[in-house]
Amino acid sequence: MRANTEDFRALFLGDVPLMDVRAPIEFGKGAFPQSVNLPLMEDVERQKVGTMYKQQGQEAAIALGHSLVGGKVKQARVEAWLEHVKAHPEGYLYCFRGGLRSQLVQQWLAEAGVQYPRVVGGYKAMRRFLIDTLDAAALECSPILVAGMTGTGKTEVITALDNSLDLEGRANHRGSSFGRHATPQPAQIDFENLLAIDALKLRAAGVQQIVLEDEGRIVGSCSLPLTLYREMQEAPLVWLEDSFDNRVTRILGDYVVDMRTEYSAQHPDDPEAAFAAFETYLLGSLQRIYKRLGGDRHSELNALMEAALAEQKRSGDVHGHRGWIEALLTHYYDPMYDYQRENKRSRVVFSGEQAAIVEWLREQHQRRQA
Repeated sequence: MRANTEDFRALFLGDVPLMDVRAPIEFGKGAFPQSVNLPLMEDVERQKVGTMYKQQGQEAAIALGHSLVGGKVKQARVEAWLEHVKAHPEGYLYCFRGGLRSQLVQQWLAEAGVQYPRVVGGYKAMRRFLIDTLDAAALECSPILVAGMTGTGKTEVITALDNSLDLEGRANHRGSSFGRHATPQPAQIDFENLLAIDALKLRAAGVQQIVLEDEGRIVGSCSLPLTLYREMQEAPLVWLEDSFDNRVTRILGDYVVDMRTEYSAQHPDDPEAAFAAFETYLLGSLQRIYKRLGGDRHSELNALMEAALAEQKRSGDVHGHRGWIEALLTHYYDPMYDYQRENKRSRVVFSGEQAAIVEWLREQHQRRQA
C-alpha cells in the first residue's frame, strides 16, 4: 500500500486526483480543483450524527453513523469509491481533518480488497497550506499590475505572459458591471484555492515577479485575498493604451458577440431562450449602474441598447451595439479611469500599446530570472 501523505505541495503541483469524503454541504463551501465528492455521509446523515455527538458523545455518534450508512447504502457508497479508485489508482482520499471519516473509508475499502491512502490532516491542513502559499507569493514575488481604460485588452496581456495570475479568469468574471458570464462564479474558497495553486506552480517554475490585472477588492462576488490585495495597493503599474475605436470593438466582442455565444451554449436547443437570457444580461448590467449614470443618461443608453438588441434579434447584425458602448465609455468608464490614473500616476513605470507592454513585461521577467 502507498503511504498516507502530507506532501501537499506534491499533491497540488501534480494535480493528483483527490477523493473528498466530506458531506456535500462541506464540499460546496470549498474544495480543490482536482477533487471529486464521494461522501461517507450525506448532509442529513451528517447532521443527525453531529446532533448525537453533542447529546450523547462520540461512541453513540459512531453507532448511529454505522446504522445510517449500512446495508445497501454502505454497499452503494463502497462501490462508488471502488470505481473512483479504479479510475484514479494514483490518488488519495481525505475528510475534514484526516481523521475518523477518512480512516473509516480506508477501512471499508480495505475490507473490499483495496488499499488506498489518505491525506494526513485532511481538507483543513491542505487549505491552510494553500492560504500560506498565496500569502507568501504576494509578499515575496513583487507584484506588478496591468492597468488601463476599459476595453484596452488587459486580460489579453495577462494571458500572453508566463508569469501572470489571471484574477478575472479564476473568478469567472470580468470585474465590471457587465462582467459576469453565463456560467456561475466559483465559491470564495474555491476561487482562493485556484489562485493559490496557480501561484504555487509559478513559484515552482522559478517565477520571481507575478503580473496581475489592476483590480478592486471585489471581482463580481469573489473577494481578493487580503494579503494579495494589500500588496497590490503599493505595486508598480504598467498602463495599457489603445484607440477609442479599438476599445469599442473589443467590448463589442466581449459583451455582445462572446456573451451571445455563451448563452447559446447554455440553451443549445432553444434559441429564443438563449437570446432572452442574453438580453436580460445586457439590460440588467446597465440597470446595475442606474444610480451612477443618472436617470436621463440611463434612459438614453437603455433606448440605444434595446434598439441594438431588436436589430440583432431580427438580422443578427451586432454593429448597432457600438452606439451604447461608445456612450458608456465616454460618459461613465473613461471619466472614472481618468480619475484613477491621476491618483496612481506616481506608480506608473511604463505605458504603451499591447505589444509594447507585453514585450516590456517579458523583459522584466527575463531580467529577474537571469
